[in-house]
Amino acid sequence: MWRSSGRLADGRQIIYYDETPATGRAAVQDRRPLPPIAAMSQLRRDPLLDDWVVLAAHRQDRTFLPPPDQCPLDPTHGDRLTEIPAADYDVVVFENRFPSLATPAGPAPEPPTDPALDARTGAGRCELVCFTADHTASFADLTPRRARTVIEAWADRTAELNALPEVANVYAFENRGEEIGVTLHHPHGQIYGYPFAPPRIRRMVAAARAHRERTGGNLFDDVVAAERAAGRRVVIETSHWIGFVPAAARWPYEVRLFPRRRVPGLHRLDDAQRDDLAAVYLALLRAFDRLFPTPAPYIAAWHQAPVDAAGVPDPDFGLHLQLFTLRRAAGKLKYLAGSESGMEAWINDVAPEDAAGRLRAVLDPVPAGATDHTEQGAL
Repeated sequence: MWRSSGRLADGRQIIYYDETPATGRAAVQDRRPLPPIAAMSQLRRDPLLDDWVVLAAHRQDRTFLPPPDQCPLDPTHGDRLTEIPAADYDVVVFENRFPSLATPAGPAPEPPTDPALDARTGAGRCELVCFTADHTASFADLTPRRARTVIEAWADRTAELNALPEVANVYAFENRGEEIGVTLHHPHGQIYGYPFAPPRIRRMVAAARAHRERTGGNLFDDVVAAERAAGRRVVIETSHWIGFVPAAARWPYEVRLFPRRRVPGLHRLDDAQRDDLAAVYLALLRAFDRLFPTPAPYIAAWHQAPVDAAGVPDPDFGLHLQLFTLRRAAGKLKYLAGSESGMEAWINDVAPEDAAGRLRAVLDPVPAGATDHTEQGAL
């Protein structure tokens, strides 16, 4: 895999992850007359929950469900100018034109005159990851080699964003389906570099510390060991990965995928883990698409360790994927209604053991050595 970097017309970075060398894609000029980015994000603290809320009013103007022939994530062809100047690409990452978190950060807030307002600038990083130039595809349609290239891109961006002084946690994710709220149908994901540890990450860190104080063990290792011993909720297991429906699953169909050798983030996976992940991840996505007559809307969320000011990840944290769908049955969605939205007290309509059995029933076998990464170059 070969990496090359360029700049878009408004100064945003674009990075090509190519499967063949010397494509010259990063040197292709962006011919659009774009004004400079004017993202004015702000963080506001909720004192009752001690959580940060991101205020990004400029995102009201972002592109919303354009027709296929106007998709900004397709390659540029002739006079049809898009976010990707090259005429083709394998995997490409670029800074979001409408970022929730601004890079560089906007000006500091005015001295406080509002006694209820605790605010700071919304510094951070928001990037898009396009998995393929094929507008009609999905991640599940990719070859194992292409999936491996996406994994390399995730790992590379995690390492680079962790090193930024304004970033405390890197979150790679994909939203698929209008039910989730996607605004562009082209197969893509996003990467956020948060300037704080998000609530879910913060709660897991606190739980891991309490678990170590109580038992002397690592929470993530012990959860994986317990689910493996129970067995009945395990959906997939290989020499390097294990995926299971958690015993206290919140979503009707939800899988947590862990590497069997714990690492804090995607950038710490070795080659064997990355090879295996390409095949395992594709198998899981394809299984989700077979649960119902039509492809499942899903969120694929990579939970990674928060980092300190020097970019060092929390040593107790265990990288894992949370993959879930909002669909609870054909034609029925799981809505976050009064209990979930109002109280954050979850009620699940599908027994996790039943969900695991249904996923196993539609899961393809994962062949050993499925990923062909011949000619994979160094970053």
